[in-house]
Formats: sequence, structure tokens, C-alpha cells
Amino acid sequence: MRPQLQWRTCWENDLQLADHVQISEFFRSAYGPTGAFNAKPFEGNRSWAGARPELRVVGYDDRGVAAHIGALRRFIKVDGIDLLVAELGLYAVRPDLEGLGISHSMRVMYPVLQELGVPFGFGTVRHELKEHIFRLLGRPGMATIVPGIRVRSTLPDIYANLPPTRVDDALLVVFPIARSMSEWPTGTVIERNGPEL
Repeated sequence: MRPQLQWRTCWENDLQLADHVQISEFFRSAYGPTGAFNAKPFEGNRSWAGARPELRVVGYDDRGVAAHIGALRRFIKVDGIDLLVAELGLYAVRPDLEGLGISHSMRVMYPVLQELGVPFGFGTVRHELKEHIFRLLGRPGMATIVPGIRVRSTLPDIYANLPPTRVDDALLVVFPIARSMSEWPTGTVIERNGPEL
């Protein structure tokens, strides 16, 4: 049985220090089991990893933060074509709730994207999550998974021993919001022009 969550839409400026502390603890516990490196960005009460979200949808239960997804409006380039999107990221479910259907209830972000009036929602996921994302979003027709796309992003910080950008071969997830999927530009290279959310 899926636990009942209370959902809160939070603009970034409305978050208090206590919110950031609680969300950073949540991310360390959610991402830590996948490797210490994945939890490292959330040290020091930092509640974001790369780009800072504009707004968040956070699910709470009696133990605190149970689920999270963030959004950031930005322009990307798809093979040179400028496109306004709401990038989605910082997606996680608390480890003790995995497999209980919480991810399906995270569809509460969809109406928020409609209110923002963006043409598309956009995100990237690891190839290992393809089946999960398809069950969550593809099968109900909320999003399309686009393989074979390379995404060029800046690193969130500058390092003397690394180039300032990286290219990922990830799965692209596109949410048609104010426009249809047929209006998504064809192309195999996306310039994020900023760090991943």
C-alpha cells in the first residue's frame, strides 16, 4: 500500500535554513547508497548538487522528507535551436519507501509545469533507469524517452585538472507541456549551457 504524503510546492526563495538542512539530509540518505561520491554534493546542508532549482515539489510523511523533485526554467540549444524548457532533476525517494509506488505520486509536478507555461519539461536519466522512467512516465503518456542524445553541460565548479564542460550520453526525457512532442526539435546534441540540475 502506498503511504500518504503531504505535497508542498516550494519556491527556492521561500525555503528556510531548516528546510535546506532537512532536504540535504534526505539527499545524503537517498543518494548515499549509490556511492559516497553521489552524496558528497549535499554535505554542509547544501540541498542542491549542480544548478540550484527554481522550485521544488517535496513530499512529506511523519518522518520528514519522503520524496523530492526540482525544476529550473532555462534555455537550452537543440542542435543550435534555442528552446525554453523546465529542466527537472534532484529526483529521489527515501530508501525505506522505494518500491511502494511513491514515484507515481510525484506526478504532482506535472500541473506545476503547466502553471509555469513552459513548452516542454526536460530531464536526463541514467540508462539503468529506463524501465523505471518508462513505467512512471512513458506508459501513461506523460513523457517521451529519447535515446541517442548527447548533452553538453558545464561543471558546477571549476577545477584546475578538469575541463569546464562535460558531455553525457544519457537518456533524454521530454514532457510535452504547452506544445506537442512533434514540435520538439530533431537533433542529437543538446547544449545545456549550465550545470545539470
